Amino acid sequence: METILKVEHVSISYKIGDFKDIGLKEWTMRHLKGQYHVETFMAVNDVSFELYKGDMLGIIGTNGAGKSTLLKAVIGVMEPRAGRIIRNGSIAALLELASGFDGDLTVKENAYLRGAMLGYTEEFMDAAYEKILDFSGLRQFENRPFKQLSTGMQSRLAFSIASMVQPEILILDEVLSVGDGAFQEKSAAKMREIIENGAATVLVSHSLDQIRELCNRVLWLNHGKQMAFGETETICNQYEEFLNGKIF
Repeated sequence: METILKVEHVSISYKIGDFKDIGLKEWTMRHLKGQYHVETFMAVNDVSFELYKGDMLGIIGTNGAGKSTLLKAVIGVMEPRAGRIIRNGSIAALLELASGFDGDLTVKENAYLRGAMLGYTEEFMDAAYEKILDFSGLRQFENRPFKQLSTGMQSRLAFSIASMVQPEILILDEVLSVGDGAFQEKSAAKMREIIENGAATVLVSHSLDQIRELCNRVLWLNHGKQMAFGETETICNQYEEFLNGKIF
């Protein structure tokens, strides 16, 4: 089987302390007097997993578990403090869908703007634009200012643009819950299509039903630590017992 993504003993840490709220002079005085305090916060601590072509990994855990931080490292936005990440193929990420738009531009103008931000050529957008409009269901709004759209509609446009490509690695952070129920079913079907075409996909979601339906592997994080990695039903059941206070 072809390995598409490999995460080996990855750890990510932040420096936290009072240095953000003081000036250089105050920092110097506290440092000289031994009154300057800084701590290391381990957001992700020794996480390992491997995905093959066609795998879909669900990452679960409560808020603050390190899920989004791990995704940023997988994408390449952050560098791990320890360990390494091996990516064998192109990568596309759907994160914070409603960000990066200009409220005063029209829906059409924002579609091209977002496409440019994702690295799409103007020729690609010309060819894909009608499909994007149809998929998002925003055809009647294409000449309206973007700020007149609801957050759900904005996210639908972002998802429709980002899902027009066929990457080898696809990263999804709570994006299959955008829009109404009908659009959620449509977006889930689109993700299945991408997966069936061979992408290795990573999905962060608080919906265990969604994880069970779509994923064949699950990674459970808790306060940055890897609690379990393996078959979907087994890990989801363990996580539910954890949430109900029956284990750990």
